[in-house]
Amino acid sequence: MAISEGGLLTDEMRRQVWPKLLNVNINDPPPVSGKNLRQMSKDYQQVLLDVRRSLRRFPPGMPKEQREGLQEELIDIILLVLERNPQLHYYQGYHDIVVTFLLVVGESLATSLVEKVSTHHLRDFMDPTMDNTKHILNYLMPIIDQVNPELHDFMQSAEVGTIFALSWLITWFGHVLSDFRHVVRLYDFFLACHPLMPIYFAAVIVLYREEEVLDCDCDMASVHHLLSQIPQDLPYEMLISRAGDLFVQFPPSRLAWEAAAQQEANKTAASTFKDFELASTQQRPDMVLRQRFRGLRTENRTKDVLTKPRTNRLVKLAVMGLTVALGAAALAVVKSALEWAPKFQLQLFP
Repeated sequence: MAISEGGLLTDEMRRQVWPKLLNVNINDPPPVSGKNLRQMSKDYQQVLLDVRRSLRRFPPGMPKEQREGLQEELIDIILLVLERNPQLHYYQGYHDIVVTFLLVVGESLATSLVEKVSTHHLRDFMDPTMDNTKHILNYLMPIIDQVNPELHDFMQSAEVGTIFALSWLITWFGHVLSDFRHVVRLYDFFLACHPLMPIYFAAVIVLYREEEVLDCDCDMASVHHLLSQIPQDLPYEMLISRAGDLFVQFPPSRLAWEAAAQQEANKTAASTFKDFELASTQQRPDMVLRQRFRGLRTENRTKDVLTKPRTNRLVKLAVMGLTVALGAAALAVVKSALEWAPKFQLQLFP
């Protein structure tokens, strides 16, 4: 349901399903810290500033007293998760993710869900440096290149880079979308899928705006300004479906060569994701995505709209060989995930 059209539909359903997607026991809340975290935490002042600036993330018309109470809870959740997981480092934008969980499931359950997603899906963003975050961003251009080489080459000529998508990625689009319904719809999708799915969704947004981009002046300032402003009326269901199709057709292992060529990969979330299993062994979002993609190909065998027209046979064979080589080992990552390459790139690209 989470990856199908409409997602989980209601917050009541999300309160039941999100814990299952993250394998969180709702009857086992995290212990309350006996410490005065606001006095002890090195991150408190920055968290406080960010939370105070988060007014737009709360529903319009919410009474001031209720909003201020939720902001206090937001601070407490963030500080508790950081205190319980000293390997995690706070980053600006993290509060945009936490507030989404808080508004949907409430403080107690939000703490458990945020802790799990922080130590798995968001783990790379919470390193001391941005190296791994930059590496994940490096998947953006290879995805675009597979689908639309002309758009890829234009963006490369403009030297726009990928920084325009940074806030999309590290907040799961919570910071840039004004309609909360769209935000939680994306969270349904991301929580049910591979941790790299947000970068695929970022790619389909850029691909959807192809005409606007190509009409720009081919310079960094113009293209960056355009792409950094996300239209609020995007066809989200169509984009979600296309992101899932692209993930199946061009899984991370197939794109790893190009991503690693842009930046040498360090240890990423694959290593911490291997111990993360979905609550139900019957829940296999990758199978649903594959079945849907096969149906798309059956309906439209004569014209594969997702495959780029420009291809080099030797490069293609090399990438296919890399995918096959990684396939068996990647099964250990997570039962419901597809192949994942960065885990092995330290060996491939020492």
